[in-house]
Amino acid sequence: MKITKQALLWLCAAILIFGLMGCDRLFPSGDLVERVSDGDTLKVKDPKGDEFTVRFACVDAPEIPHSKRERESKAASDRNQFTWGAKAQERVQELVKQAGDRVTLTITDSDRYGRKVAEVRLRNGTFIQEVLAREGLALVYRPYLNKCPSKEIIQQAEVQAKQQRRGIWSDSKFTPPWEYRALNRK
Repeated sequence: MKITKQALLWLCAAILIFGLMGCDRLFPSGDLVERVSDGDTLKVKDPKGDEFTVRFACVDAPEIPHSKRERESKAASDRNQFTWGAKAQERVQELVKQAGDRVTLTITDSDRYGRKVAEVRLRNGTFIQEVLAREGLALVYRPYLNKCPSKEIIQQAEVQAKQQRRGIWSDSKFTPPWEYRALNRK
């Protein structure tokens, strides 16, 4: 069988293209997400193998239940908060899974719990906090907005969600997570 020069060039180009497409699977980039703790917190492992917790910069997502008492609570305010918290957590899990469990972090600070505070993007550039704010699954967290490099993007996403009554903005009974935490401190 005789192969023409042009056919050989096409074959080489195809091998190169398909080879490059697979490089990301062979040599993954970014930090590996070990667990999505809630709607604004991840447990990750960096390329060196170091594990740490990341709190999303710029936003605050609804709470999820952490204790048995919270999980069993019948209080309407708890059920409302936890329902939205579960939706936010599920959305983050979905986004992370679509990205092969890899994220790119822009660390902006650390918090009082020792977590790294970061803007979190998927490998394709999708900004997770923007998605959550735009879908009404997280709110702009103004006390820390000054340490948010992409604050204009986040604020605009929240304005859109509010105008379109998406997510929590469609729920007149929703309490912002920081208010919920303050009301439920013991």
